[in-house]
Amino acid sequence: MSYRRTIKIVCGFAGGSAVLVVAAAAAEYQGCFGHTRAARWSLFNVLQAAQPAGNRTVESTGNAWDFNWDKRDPSALLTNGKKKEVVSEDPSSEQDNGKPKATRNILLIRHSQYNLSGNGDHERILTPLGREQAEFTGQRLAALGLKYDIMVHSTMARATETANIISKYLPGVELVSCDLLREGAPIQPVPPVTHWKPDAVQYHEDGARIEAAFRRYIHRADPKQEEDSYEIIVCHANVIRYFVCRALQFPPEGWLRIGLNNGSITWLTVRPSGRVALRTLGDSGFMPPDKLTRT
Repeated sequence: MSYRRTIKIVCGFAGGSAVLVVAAAAAEYQGCFGHTRAARWSLFNVLQAAQPAGNRTVESTGNAWDFNWDKRDPSALLTNGKKKEVVSEDPSSEQDNGKPKATRNILLIRHSQYNLSGNGDHERILTPLGREQAEFTGQRLAALGLKYDIMVHSTMARATETANIISKYLPGVELVSCDLLREGAPIQPVPPVTHWKPDAVQYHEDGARIEAAFRRYIHRADPKQEEDSYEIIVCHANVIRYFVCRALQFPPEGWLRIGLNNGSITWLTVRPSGRVALRTLGDSGFMPPDKLTRT
Protein backbone atom coordinates (compact mmCIF):
# COMPACT_ATOMS: atom_id res chain seq x y z
CA MET A 1 0.00 0.00 0.00
CA SER A 2 1.50 3.37 -1.01
CA TYR A 3 2.05 6.15 1.49
CA ARG A 4 -0.50 8.44 -0.23
CA ARG A 5 -3.16 5.73 -0.25
CA THR A 6 -2.51 5.08 3.45
CA ILE A 7 -3.15 8.76 4.22
CA LYS A 8 -6.43 8.71 2.31
CA ILE A 9 -7.69 5.62 4.12
CA VAL A 10 -6.88 7.03 7.54
CA CYS A 11 -8.52 10.36 6.74
CA GLY A 12 -11.65 8.48 5.75
CA PHE A 13 -11.70 6.52 9.03
CA ALA A 14 -10.45 9.01 11.57
CA GLY A 15 -10.31 12.45 10.00
CA GLY A 16 -7.37 14.64 9.09
CA SER A 17 -6.08 14.67 12.67
CA ALA A 18 -4.59 11.22 12.15
CA VAL A 19 -2.23 12.32 9.38
CA LEU A 20 0.72 13.08 11.64
CA VAL A 21 0.32 9.79 13.49
CA VAL A 22 0.28 7.82 10.25
CA ALA A 23 3.22 9.77 8.89
CA ALA A 24 5.27 8.64 11.86
CA ALA A 25 4.09 5.08 11.38
CA ALA A 26 4.91 5.22 7.68
CA ALA A 27 8.41 6.42 8.45
CA GLU A 28 8.85 3.52 10.84
CA TYR A 29 7.36 1.22 8.23
CA GLN A 30 9.74 2.32 5.47
CA GLY A 31 12.87 3.21 7.38
CA CYS A 32 13.10 0.98 10.43
CA PHE A 33 11.55 -2.35 9.56
CA GLY A 34 11.42 -2.47 5.82
CA HIS A 35 8.61 -4.37 4.11
CA THR A 36 8.19 -6.96 6.83
CA ARG A 37 5.15 -8.45 8.53
CA ALA A 38 6.15 -6.74 11.79
CA ALA A 39 6.10 -3.38 10.04
CA ARG A 40 2.68 -4.03 8.55
CA TRP A 41 1.28 -4.93 11.98
CA SER A 42 2.91 -1.87 13.52
CA LEU A 43 1.22 0.36 10.95
CA PHE A 44 -2.08 -1.47 11.37
CA ASN A 45 -2.04 -0.89 15.14
CA VAL A 46 -1.47 2.84 14.67
CA LEU A 47 -4.27 3.02 12.11
CA GLN A 48 -6.62 1.24 14.49
CA ALA A 49 -5.68 3.53 17.40
CA ALA A 50 -6.32 6.60 15.21
CA GLN A 51 -9.97 5.69 14.71
CA PRO A 52 -12.64 7.37 16.87
CA ALA A 53 -13.39 5.59 20.13
CA GLY A 54 -16.89 4.74 18.91
CA ASN A 55 -15.42 2.56 16.17
CA ARG A 56 -13.21 0.54 18.48
CA THR A 57 -14.00 -2.44 20.63
CA VAL A 58 -12.70 -1.94 24.18
CA GLU A 59 -12.06 -5.02 26.26
CA SER A 60 -12.55 -4.65 29.99
CA THR A 61 -9.51 -5.59 32.03
CA GLY A 62 -11.10 -5.12 35.44
CA ASN A 63 -13.67 -6.96 37.50
CA ALA A 64 -17.39 -6.31 37.11
CA TRP A 65 -18.95 -3.80 39.50
CA ASP A 66 -20.31 -5.51 42.60
CA PHE A 67 -23.70 -3.93 43.22
CA ASN A 68 -23.94 -5.72 46.56
CA TRP A 69 -20.66 -4.34 47.88
CA ASP A 70 -22.41 -2.97 50.99
CA LYS A 71 -24.61 -6.09 51.41
CA ARG A 72 -27.72 -3.90 51.05
CA ASP A 73 -28.78 -4.71 47.51
CA PRO A 74 -32.52 -5.58 47.85
CA SER A 75 -32.31 -8.21 45.13
CA ALA A 76 -29.63 -10.05 47.09
CA LEU A 77 -31.36 -10.07 50.49
CA LEU A 78 -32.23 -13.60 51.53
CA THR A 79 -34.62 -15.06 54.05
CA ASN A 80 -34.13 -18.72 55.00
CA GLY A 81 -32.06 -19.24 51.89
CA LYS A 82 -34.74 -17.80 49.58
CA LYS A 83 -35.14 -14.36 48.08
CA LYS A 84 -37.07 -12.08 50.36
CA GLU A 85 -40.66 -11.60 49.25
CA VAL A 86 -42.29 -8.29 50.21
CA VAL A 87 -45.97 -7.76 49.51
CA SER A 88 -47.13 -4.19 49.05
CA GLU A 89 -50.58 -2.75 48.40
CA ASP A 90 -48.89 0.03 46.46
CA PRO A 91 -46.58 -1.51 43.81
CA SER A 92 -45.09 1.91 43.08
CA SER A 93 -43.90 2.36 46.64
CA GLU A 94 -40.13 1.90 46.76
CA GLN A 95 -40.11 1.99 50.53
CA ASP A 96 -42.63 -0.86 50.83
CA ASN A 97 -40.70 -3.17 48.53
CA GLY A 98 -37.46 -2.56 50.39
CA LYS A 99 -35.69 -0.54 47.72
CA PRO A 100 -33.71 2.56 48.75
CA LYS A 101 -34.75 5.73 46.96
CA ALA A 102 -32.55 8.40 48.55
CA THR A 103 -28.95 9.32 47.78
CA ARG A 104 -26.35 9.62 50.50
CA ASN A 105 -23.73 12.36 50.15
CA ILE A 106 -20.72 11.85 52.40
CA LEU A 107 -18.26 14.72 52.77
CA LEU A 108 -14.96 13.52 54.19
CA ILE A 109 -12.88 16.30 55.76
CA ARG A 110 -9.23 15.85 56.57
CA HIS A 111 -8.23 17.53 59.86
CA SER A 112 -6.22 20.74 59.71
CA GLN A 113 -2.48 21.15 60.31
CA TYR A 114 -1.41 20.09 63.80
CA ASN A 115 1.62 20.07 66.09
CA LEU A 116 3.69 17.10 64.93
CA SER A 117 6.11 17.36 67.85
CA GLY A 118 3.44 16.94 70.49
CA ASN A 119 4.02 14.29 73.15
CA GLY A 120 0.95 12.12 72.75
CA ASP A 121 -2.38 12.80 71.10
CA HIS A 122 -3.52 15.35 73.69
CA GLU A 123 -0.61 17.63 72.72
CA ARG A 124 -1.01 17.17 68.98
CA ILE A 125 -3.45 20.01 68.66
CA LEU A 126 -3.95 22.37 65.73
CA THR A 127 -1.34 24.98 64.91
CA PRO A 128 -2.45 28.60 64.43
CA LEU A 129 -2.40 27.93 60.67
CA GLY A 130 -4.41 24.75 61.24
CA ARG A 131 -7.10 26.71 63.02
CA GLU A 132 -7.22 29.12 60.09
CA GLN A 133 -7.61 26.19 57.72
CA ALA A 134 -10.54 24.84 59.73
CA GLU A 135 -12.19 28.26 59.53
CA PHE A 136 -11.86 28.21 55.73
CA THR A 137 -13.31 24.71 55.59
CA GLY A 138 -16.25 25.67 57.78
CA GLN A 139 -16.94 28.71 55.62
CA ARG A 140 -16.80 26.58 52.48
CA LEU A 141 -19.21 23.97 53.83
CA ALA A 142 -21.63 26.71 54.88
CA ALA A 143 -21.37 28.40 51.49
CA LEU A 144 -22.37 25.20 49.71
CA GLY A 145 -25.82 25.70 51.21
CA LEU A 146 -26.46 22.01 51.82
CA LYS A 147 -28.81 20.63 54.45
CA TYR A 148 -26.35 18.70 56.60
CA ASP A 149 -27.78 15.93 58.73
CA ILE A 150 -24.87 15.15 61.04
CA MET A 151 -21.13 15.67 61.54
CA VAL A 152 -19.14 12.72 62.86
CA HIS A 153 -15.50 13.15 63.86
CA SER A 154 -12.56 11.07 65.01
CA THR A 155 -11.82 11.23 68.73
CA MET A 156 -8.21 12.26 68.11
CA ALA A 157 -7.43 15.82 69.26
CA ARG A 158 -6.66 17.29 65.84
CA ALA A 159 -9.88 15.96 64.28
CA THR A 160 -12.00 16.93 67.26
CA GLU A 161 -10.67 20.50 67.23
CA THR A 162 -11.17 20.76 63.47
CA ALA A 163 -14.78 19.58 63.80
CA ASN A 164 -15.49 22.02 66.63
CA ILE A 165 -14.28 24.97 64.55
CA ILE A 166 -16.27 23.85 61.51
CA SER A 167 -19.40 23.40 63.61
CA LYS A 168 -19.45 27.15 64.35
CA TYR A 169 -20.47 27.68 60.73
CA LEU A 170 -23.08 24.94 60.75
CA PRO A 171 -25.39 25.73 63.65
CA GLY A 172 -27.88 23.03 64.49
CA VAL A 173 -25.88 20.19 62.92
CA GLU A 174 -25.44 17.36 65.43
CA LEU A 175 -21.81 16.67 66.39
CA VAL A 176 -20.85 13.07 67.22
CA SER A 177 -17.47 11.46 67.97
CA CYS A 178 -16.37 7.97 66.93
CA ASP A 179 -13.28 5.96 67.89
CA LEU A 180 -13.46 3.89 64.69
CA LEU A 181 -12.37 6.94 62.69
CA ARG A 182 -9.01 7.38 64.44
CA GLU A 183 -5.89 7.49 62.27
CA GLY A 184 -4.04 4.27 61.53
CA ALA A 185 -2.51 1.93 58.99
CA PRO A 186 -5.40 0.44 56.96
CA ILE A 187 -3.51 -2.00 54.73
CA GLN A 188 0.05 -2.46 53.48
CA PRO A 189 0.51 -0.08 50.54
CA VAL A 190 1.55 -1.20 47.08
CA PRO A 191 4.13 -0.20 46.04
CA PRO A 192 5.80 -0.13 49.47
CA VAL A 193 7.43 3.03 50.80
CA THR A 194 10.64 3.39 52.77
CA HIS A 195 9.78 6.41 54.93
CA TRP A 196 6.87 4.75 56.78
CA LYS A 197 6.89 1.11 57.87
CA PRO A 198 4.42 0.21 60.61
CA ASP A 199 4.70 -3.20 62.23
CA ALA A 200 2.54 -5.96 60.79
CA VAL A 201 0.46 -6.01 63.97
CA GLN A 202 -0.50 -2.36 63.39
CA TYR A 203 -1.91 -3.18 59.97
CA HIS A 204 -3.71 -6.13 61.53
CA GLU A 205 -5.35 -4.07 64.27
CA ASP A 206 -5.85 -0.72 62.53
CA GLY A 207 -6.97 -2.36 59.30
CA ALA A 208 -9.85 -4.16 61.00
CA ARG A 209 -10.96 -0.99 62.78
CA ILE A 210 -10.82 1.23 59.68
CA GLU A 211 -12.63 -1.40 57.63
CA ALA A 212 -15.30 -1.47 60.33
CA ALA A 213 -15.59 2.32 60.04
CA PHE A 214 -16.00 2.00 56.28
CA ARG A 215 -18.80 -0.52 56.67
CA ARG A 216 -20.51 1.62 59.27
CA TYR A 217 -20.47 4.91 57.38
CA ILE A 218 -20.11 4.15 53.65
CA HIS A 219 -23.16 2.42 52.24
CA ARG A 220 -26.39 3.15 50.38
CA ALA A 221 -29.37 4.71 52.13
CA ASP A 222 -31.80 2.73 54.23
CA PRO A 223 -35.14 2.10 52.47
CA LYS A 224 -36.84 4.18 55.17
CA GLN A 225 -34.82 7.28 54.25
CA GLU A 226 -37.13 9.65 52.42
CA GLU A 227 -34.79 12.43 51.27
CA ASP A 228 -31.20 12.75 50.09
CA SER A 229 -28.78 13.19 52.98
CA TYR A 230 -25.57 15.17 53.47
CA GLU A 231 -23.25 13.86 56.15
CA ILE A 232 -19.86 15.21 57.20
CA ILE A 233 -17.06 13.01 58.53
CA VAL A 234 -13.99 14.74 59.95
CA CYS A 235 -11.10 12.33 60.22
CA HIS A 236 -7.66 11.55 58.79
CA ALA A 237 -5.85 11.19 55.48
CA ASN A 238 -5.23 7.44 55.73
CA VAL A 239 -8.85 6.77 56.62
CA ILE A 240 -10.20 8.94 53.80
CA ARG A 241 -7.87 7.50 51.19
CA TYR A 242 -8.80 3.97 52.16
CA PHE A 243 -12.52 4.83 52.13
CA VAL A 244 -12.22 6.24 48.59
CA CYS A 245 -10.47 3.15 47.23
CA ARG A 246 -12.96 0.80 48.88
CA ALA A 247 -16.02 2.80 47.81
CA LEU A 248 -14.90 2.97 44.18
CA GLN A 249 -13.89 -0.70 44.25
CA PHE A 250 -10.31 0.21 43.39
CA PRO A 251 -7.50 -1.96 44.81
CA PRO A 252 -7.33 -0.74 48.44
CA GLU A 253 -3.56 -1.29 48.45
CA GLY A 254 -3.28 1.87 46.35
CA TRP A 255 -4.50 4.19 49.12
CA LEU A 256 -1.08 5.71 49.79
CA ARG A 257 -0.78 6.97 46.21
CA ILE A 258 -3.41 9.62 46.98
CA GLY A 259 -2.42 12.94 48.55
CA LEU A 260 -4.78 15.14 50.59
CA ASN A 261 -4.27 18.67 51.87
CA ASN A 262 -5.18 19.61 55.43
CA GLY A 263 -8.78 20.77 55.74
CA SER A 264 -9.65 19.44 52.29
CA ILE A 265 -13.05 18.10 51.24
CA THR A 266 -13.59 14.72 49.59
CA TRP A 267 -17.16 14.11 48.45
CA LEU A 268 -18.59 10.63 47.87
CA THR A 269 -22.10 10.04 46.52
CA VAL A 270 -23.82 6.69 47.04
CA ARG A 271 -26.88 6.15 44.85
CA PRO A 272 -29.86 3.96 45.79
CA SER A 273 -28.69 1.44 43.19
CA GLY A 274 -25.36 1.05 44.96
CA ARG A 275 -23.43 3.06 42.38
CA VAL A 276 -20.76 5.29 43.88
CA ALA A 277 -19.34 8.51 42.46
CA LEU A 278 -16.39 10.59 43.64
CA ARG A 279 -17.48 14.21 43.20
CA THR A 280 -14.36 15.83 44.66
CA LEU A 281 -11.08 14.46 45.97
CA GLY A 282 -9.11 16.58 48.42
CA ASP A 283 -10.68 19.86 47.32
CA SER A 284 -8.90 22.77 48.98
CA GLY A 285 -9.26 25.41 46.28
CA PHE A 286 -11.27 27.54 48.69
CA MET A 287 -8.08 28.28 50.67
CA PRO A 288 -5.43 30.84 49.68
CA PRO A 289 -2.33 29.12 48.25
CA ASP A 290 -0.17 30.23 51.19
CA LYS A 291 -2.50 28.40 53.60
CA LEU A 292 -2.16 24.96 51.99
CA THR A 293 -0.31 22.19 53.83
CA ARG A 294 -0.27 18.38 53.91
CA THR A 295 1.32 17.62 57.29
